[in-house]
Amino acid sequence: MESSLGVAHFLTQSDGVARFLLFVLIVMSTATWYLIAIKAYRFWRMRNHGTRFLNYFWQAADFDQVSNYLRDTGVHDPFSHLTHHGLRAAEQYRKRDGSRMIESGSADEFLTRALRRAIEQDTARLEYGLTVLASVASSAPFVGLFGTVWGIYHALLNIGLSGQGSLDQIAGPVGEALIMTALGLAVAIPAVLAYNACTRSNRLILTELDGFAHDFFAFMSTGIRTDHRVSPADVPVARGA
Repeated sequence: MESSLGVAHFLTQSDGVARFLLFVLIVMSTATWYLIAIKAYRFWRMRNHGTRFLNYFWQAADFDQVSNYLRDTGVHDPFSHLTHHGLRAAEQYRKRDGSRMIESGSADEFLTRALRRAIEQDTARLEYGLTVLASVASSAPFVGLFGTVWGIYHALLNIGLSGQGSLDQIAGPVGEALIMTALGLAVAIPAVLAYNACTRSNRLILTELDGFAHDFFAFMSTGIRTDHRVSPADVPVARGA
């Protein structure tokens, strides 16, 4: 009897509810590991492009050189994305005719709106998938616990119908039912760790981006006031960076 107990035996003896809960846990686990893989790759790529761009930006002679660099390499990280928006805002403000509401306000206000939109877009992009990770982390243990309760209920029901209530008759089925709780924890723990890691990484990046935006605003507002010539037109933007 003991040799037949285990995960395989539990699955063969489980009903539709238990199998549905197991399917839900499998979907949660698949979504979690997909997000872990895709966000780790995007963060690694974003960090590489961001470091390379910032090194070039601080060594550039003027904004024309930065604009040409963005036109050649494209936008792949929050720092180059913010710079792209700032350069485009300077170009649009220089060519404004005052007929549109978006062109209202001073040069500094126009630039501030453009940089704020860029930061909001980058924030939304960085937070992609965090809701799923948080949902899995908080709900997977309860899904597993529900599966355990359901399994214990059926195990005790079968034992009651058979009329055999010895310890060896109870321990096996109840122990098998606890497998669902273990599976729920196995799904939730990676989601919790991934959520915390992504949140911390996003906070660090956004802090750096906010500091860069203040420096960039100071440079660009001076350039706009002196009618500094910038030409950021047709810079290719890489989506999903």
